[in-house]
Amino acid sequence: MVVHQHGWRRGRTRRVAGAVLAVGVAVAVAALGGCGVAGGTGTGTRTGAGDDRPERDPAAVVRGAADALTATGSARTRTAMEMATGGTRVTIRGEGGVDFRKRMGQLLVMLPADVTGKAEHRPITELLVPGALYMKNRGAGVPDDKWVRLDTASLADGNLVTGGATDPIAAAELLRAAREVTYVGETEVSGTKVRHYRGTTDIGQAARSASPGVKGALEAAAKGFSKDSVPFDAYLDEEGRLRKVRHRFTYVKNGVIDVSSTTLLYGFGTPVAVVLPPSGDIYAGKIAE
Repeated sequence: MVVHQHGWRRGRTRRVAGAVLAVGVAVAVAALGGCGVAGGTGTGTRTGAGDDRPERDPAAVVRGAADALTATGSARTRTAMEMATGGTRVTIRGEGGVDFRKRMGQLLVMLPADVTGKAEHRPITELLVPGALYMKNRGAGVPDDKWVRLDTASLADGNLVTGGATDPIAAAELLRAAREVTYVGETEVSGTKVRHYRGTTDIGQAARSASPGVKGALEAAAKGFSKDSVPFDAYLDEEGRLRKVRHRFTYVKNGVIDVSSTTLLYGFGTPVAVVLPPSGDIYAGKIAE
């Protein structure tokens, strides 16, 4: 979970990282410029696809990935969200687990370190539940022992970007509207043979086909993004389970922000326990931008 960095200015790093974890993400990030960060996805994909052809229609295979994950039950996950605007590039990483049947998950999100390598922010714990995102160690004036609860249907991006990691459940549900899908070939993800597919998906159409717990968030994203079309690369194993997916979003607000969000899934069947905080631990005060 290392972010390679070059030429960072400490104050700007704070503003970019904090912006990803705020509803007003685009405003703060678009205000930056001039300095750069290099960061890879770190998801362990080996290139060199084969020439074999899939037995089924590529689009149908990809659209069925969400159902295959639900049938599997749960998985471990690693995420990487790279944001770029005006020459500035930031990568935020996360790790945790998700239960695809209960539509719940938990992530530990790591913000970039400063130029000396010292962390500037404690890891942020995120709880993903139908219709809501809970965050602890959120910063922005929120006490360390308090949680923040956000209604994902009220977020302009439906929490595809806001939390610094695309909800793995939403990442899979987006593929229900996959179109113009081509089969690239066989490769490996973390030592597992997978089939690589490339195409685009439509956020609005995915919202209409999504599971109830995700529908509201994707409907909000369909309204909030300037473009419904989202390019993706998806990697499925022999059982049709999604092993890795990379979406490329374009977020427009006071400037254009290019976001590459990568989700890696592994350890299928690993139990995932999500315990919601009591109401007294949820911060009700003002959150600084």
